[in-house]
Amino acid sequence: MSSMVGLDRASLESRRVKLLNRGGWANPDVFLVRTGDDELVVVKDYAPRGPLVRRSLGRWITRREQRAYRALAGSPGVPRLHGAIDPLAFAVEYRPGVLLSRSLAGRLPDDFMSELAHAIRAMHARGVVHLDLRHRSNLLAGEDGHPVLIDFASALCFRPGGWMARALLPLLARIDLGALRKWEERLGPAGEPGS
Repeated sequence: MSSMVGLDRASLESRRVKLLNRGGWANPDVFLVRTGDDELVVVKDYAPRGPLVRRSLGRWITRREQRAYRALAGSPGVPRLHGAIDPLAFAVEYRPGVLLSRSLAGRLPDDFMSELAHAIRAMHARGVVHLDLRHRSNLLAGEDGHPVLIDFASALCFRPGGWMARALLPLLARIDLGALRKWEERLGPAGEPGS
């Protein structure tokens, strides 16, 4: 199977630049990979996991996460989905940055937190809840000074305006908004955009 990013399983190994995260028994390996067009992309790959994960959970999570990225195409703060490599791996745009942490307090642009709040609300408007933004590995301070939301493996997607979105999204969105409050406490409050 050839993906829209120009990578296939056969070429994946030779194009790896760096291991970003070695997955555990049910988590993917995450690599920085150079495409045939000399572009760096991030590849999440469940193929190194055991048979149970490869045959079921890995495939299901791969489809689910790609669905979230497709729903968020063009959304602020979300890397672009390049596409599937095969049923166990997919590629997204590489957005360099550093993981959010308390050590960034006072070092982020003044409007960083308001941009993060806007990105989370824009995500919810498209029917997606992340559900794991409290974890520092899922939020980056991009090299360009803008927030980046990554790792949508736990995300849920709803059809915007559908009955499930109307019933569940406001409740589940509280989890993401609680994470935003946590980051505001650690890094400083969100001001008005552009302030």
